[in-house]
Amino acid sequence: MRPLWKGLVTFGLVSFPVGLYSATRRQAELHFRLLHEKDQAPIDYRRFCTEEDVEVDWKDIVKGYEYEKGRFVVVTDEDFERAGVAGTHTIEIRDFVPAGDIDFAYFEMPYWLVPDGPGRKAYALLREALEESGRVGIGTIVIRERERLLALRPAGPGLMLTTMRFASELRAVDELNMPQPAAASKKELALALQLVETLAGPFKPEQYHDAYTEALRAVIEAKIEGKKVSAPKTSRPPRVISLVDALRKSLAAPRAAGQAKTAVRKRARRREKKAA
Repeated sequence: MRPLWKGLVTFGLVSFPVGLYSATRRQAELHFRLLHEKDQAPIDYRRFCTEEDVEVDWKDIVKGYEYEKGRFVVVTDEDFERAGVAGTHTIEIRDFVPAGDIDFAYFEMPYWLVPDGPGRKAYALLREALEESGRVGIGTIVIRERERLLALRPAGPGLMLTTMRFASELRAVDELNMPQPAAASKKELALALQLVETLAGPFKPEQYHDAYTEALRAVIEAKIEGKKVSAPKTSRPPRVISLVDALRKSLAAPRAAGQAKTAVRKRARRREKKAA
């Protein structure tokens, strides 16, 4: 696997070479092509000049910035190089902050940072220092002609780099029409806290899966095999008349589900004993 980016990580006067690798997989995604309904032939997109109405070859295409409606300035590769900020090939860790201080809204995409040859000792040292201190490194990186904020944190034996949004990219909540906090009664709050505790538990990412993609894949496979596909029955959530009643019913649902599972396990054990 080839790295998406190669450069140096620096903190203080320490630096070491690294490669950046994607930490996500995309093979689970379903990809679709647009087809002509009449003969199911794929639709082809061509590059046409809107002025001359002719197809344009890739070698004759340049990048342009629209500074006014319909008016552009051409930006060349040399222009991008001239705009290169200091540290285009360097991750400079500027601050070390408590991990809990960062709002989830800032996080974007995770990557693995892998040390290159002579940098392994300094890499391991930084990872251990972050692990021991409970802090993450904050810096910047330039990827695909764009500077991004980043967080560097220990993850198992390695360092995970997560790109982040700049503060200016986040919309303030006061720009939206949000409801004012309503004063909950003691009974409502007690039931809500009880419901939270009923569903409380450690985060186990492996127990969550993309049910929609799995169902859609099953539909596609059935159509390939010529089988009839029927839509599953869906039910709308009941209309909430009383918040207290809704909370009580919500509390009863996990208990009922737990009792059902217990009954199933008991029946299974009885069948095993009979078989023995």
